[in-house]
Amino acid sequence: MNRFKLFADPVGGFISIPRGRVLAYVDHPFVQRLRRIRQLGLGFLVFPGAEHSRFQHALGAMALMQQALQTLEEKGTEISPQEREAALLAALLHDLGHGPFSHVLESVLLPGLSHEAITRALFERLAREDEALWLSVEIFIGTYPRRFLHQLVSSQLDMDRLDYLRRDSFYTGVAEGVIGVERIIKTMRVVDEELVIEQKGVYALENYIIARRLMYWQVYLHKTVLAADKLLLALVRRARALASSGEGSVLDGLSPALRFFLEAPFRTLTEETLAHFVQLDDSDVLGAVKCWTQSREPVLRDLALRLLERRLPRTIFLEDPPQEAELEGWRAATARWLRSRALPDDEETISAYIQLDNSRNSAYQLGHEGIWIWYPDGRRVEFSRATDTPNIAAVSQPVIKHYVCLPREVAQEVGLRRAFQAPEEIS
Repeated sequence: MNRFKLFADPVGGFISIPRGRVLAYVDHPFVQRLRRIRQLGLGFLVFPGAEHSRFQHALGAMALMQQALQTLEEKGTEISPQEREAALLAALLHDLGHGPFSHVLESVLLPGLSHEAITRALFERLAREDEALWLSVEIFIGTYPRRFLHQLVSSQLDMDRLDYLRRDSFYTGVAEGVIGVERIIKTMRVVDEELVIEQKGVYALENYIIARRLMYWQVYLHKTVLAADKLLLALVRRARALASSGEGSVLDGLSPALRFFLEAPFRTLTEETLAHFVQLDDSDVLGAVKCWTQSREPVLRDLALRLLERRLPRTIFLEDPPQEAELEGWRAATARWLRSRALPDDEETISAYIQLDNSRNSAYQLGHEGIWIWYPDGRRVEFSRATDTPNIAAVSQPVIKHYVCLPREVAQEVGLRRAFQAPEEIS
């Protein structure tokens, strides 16, 4: 029997997975669930090709881990067979905690819990059934003494980021995300159990940092993606509020897993919660949206139809947070618009149609957790001080953009326009 199984990946080519424990976890239901979760959430509403899944990304991150470990071994770093397998599994399982549409519903399904916390809980649950997996858990959470293994899984230059940048660039068609992954990996080295990049990899790193910044503005924080996210959040919050008020019909036709999370405003991370969570994926939410288009509750029905038919709110970027008088003007205009459509104009309904937030983009963070450049004479220099490109350190300064999402009809009535100027974008 062939010792490996091949997966054809349009981004990275053939991915060779060793048979045994690693392949067994590829086939595990927790990992197979990732096939049903879109990597870019609602990004497909803007970029038609962005239908790729978390499963593809998990395989891609693991494939890059294989390449990185091989490079480090070729440069004299000893890695035991147990460490190699554990690192591959850590890369494969690093996204288990993502819910439907990836990041979109994270704050509403399990408030106060990040997908990283849920991933760790699922990781530890698997490890209680398979003792050998505890080594992967230690690498994932950073308690294993050989720190470079954790850095390959979770750092400012990990296999996760390297894969999602090139993969998301490929599927969205945004060329600014193209990076020299192979060059970066080939210049990796371990010094004192820390991951460093050789001097000759500096320019590939610059490209990586700049590409990450551009991908956030052009894809992850795209104005229409933000609008779709806010609409879905408003829809799910409305459904939960109705369910909490005794409107049981809002749960009719929904999957048991989604019902579980909508029936209560807060769930702790118990075994029961995890058991329902691993049954959730995009199809549960899409099925619910289709059910809600037939709801007797007019606001829930309207929000669901707007999402299903892609009649999204307008996102307006603002120089500063709005003043209270400006907010009141938007609320009044929204109330008039709601009444004209025979919809309730109470505060709760208005808040479902007007949402304020801000987007934050920081491509690189300075500090001891930064990326370090290694010179042949043994020196190590933090990346922003090692490059000779002027102002490259500026990308470490976070850029925060305030924005409001509101119905397009309301935006037109109040004459609201984008105050934060940006290049023309895909709509």
